[in-house]
Amino acid sequence: METSLSYKLDCFEGPLDLLLTLISRNKLNIYDIPIAELLEQYMQQIDAMREADMDIASEFLEMASRLLYMKTVSLLPRSDEAEVLKQELTGELIEYKICREMAEKLSHMVDGFATHVRTPSPIDFDNTYEIVHDSDVLYSAYMSAAGRGMRKMPPPVTAFTRIVAKKIVAVSTKIVFVMRRLVRGKQTMSSLFAGAKSRSELVATFLAVLELCKANRIAVNTDKGDAEITLRRAKNDE
Repeated sequence: METSLSYKLDCFEGPLDLLLTLISRNKLNIYDIPIAELLEQYMQQIDAMREADMDIASEFLEMASRLLYMKTVSLLPRSDEAEVLKQELTGELIEYKICREMAEKLSHMVDGFATHVRTPSPIDFDNTYEIVHDSDVLYSAYMSAAGRGMRKMPPPVTAFTRIVAKKIVAVSTKIVFVMRRLVRGKQTMSSLFAGAKSRSELVATFLAVLELCKANRIAVNTDKGDAEITLRRAKNDE
């Protein structure tokens, strides 16, 4: 005579809790779980939940599909996968059973924990800053803090002094300079750079040579045995 299973969903914290309840109520061996019998009882409980219009969590349905797959695999001849899946489920159930037993023991000790509370002892904190920093780090921190209060102020004139003070050499003036030197004869790149007094003048000279090459006004000669670049006026420019 079959007896219908009826449990309250509130008693189950998850599918493992439901499986342990079924194993305990039906006195099944947790170390040798009969998957077919356990699946039948598990599905009866799921159907009972549906008839009571209870919301069934996805984890309960996932466990149902897992048990169904294990039953299907166990029907195959010489299937080692069924035994592996069965051992995995057994291990999970044993671990969950131990945790549930420990939780039950701890629940009876809550009152004891609540009555033995020690008042925290006063502690005198030492507010002395003991970390050592390099001077550059302290300077950067000071400038960052001081700069926050001055961000709305216009920058001082001294901030642009070094930029404005630099003389910008025009490329056009260096084009004239290069052509005058080439009138005298061939010139090397190093000789054109020799009299430069600033980086701006060096850059302007180099750009002037590029512009003259682009306009086919000068020719560039390089010897394989010498890395020196020689410049001369182009024939059409002469």
